[in-house]
Amino acid sequence: MSETLLPTPSHTVGPFYGYALPFPDGEQIAPAGHPDTITLHGYVLDGEGKPIPDALLEFWQAAPDGSLRGAPGSLRRDPVTGGHLGRNGTDFTGFGRVPTDADGHYALRTLPPGNAGLPYLSVCVFARGLLHHLFTRAYLADGADTLLDALPAERRATLIAAEGPGRTYRFDIRLQGEGETVFLEFQ
Repeated sequence: MSETLLPTPSHTVGPFYGYALPFPDGEQIAPAGHPDTITLHGYVLDGEGKPIPDALLEFWQAAPDGSLRGAPGSLRRDPVTGGHLGRNGTDFTGFGRVPTDADGHYALRTLPPGNAGLPYLSVCVFARGLLHHLFTRAYLADGADTLLDALPAERRATLIAAEGPGRTYRFDIRLQGEGETVFLEFQ
C-alpha cells in the first residue's frame, strides 16, 4: 500500500517567507555602533522590473579578518521562555536574513568582508514562483576574480554593488529578463 504525501513548501509556490522565517534584527550583522559598519541595500525585481514585496534574502560572509567561523547568535533562544534572544550585540555572526518590504527593498548592515581576493557577500534568494532558491554574490569592488573573469562585461556588472555615499552599497537582484543577475549553480 502506498502512502499519499502532501506537498511541502518546496513543492508548491509560496509565498511562505513572511511566516516564521524572518527574525528580529536579522538585517543587523554588524555589532551595534561598530564604526566600520556598511549598508548593503537594493531591490529584488521580477522579469518586468517590478519589485517583489515578499522575497527573503539570506547573506553569509567572511568576517573582516577573513575568517569564516562566525559566532552563534542570530537565532539564539531564551532557555527559560523559548523566546527569541537574537544577537548578543557584540559578536560578528557572518549571517543575516532579510525580507523585502512592500516596495521590494531590503537593507543589511554589516562589516566589510575580508575575503581573500575581492570582498563579497554570498546571497541566497527565496521568492514567490521559485521552487528552488537561487545563489549569487554581491561584490563590493570590481577586479580580478575567477568567477568575475569568466563572465562577459555586461553579465559581470550584475554581481557588483554600486558604492554610494556614507558607506553604502546598492545591489539590485533581477530574477530574470534583461539585466538578470548571474546566479550560481552548485553541483
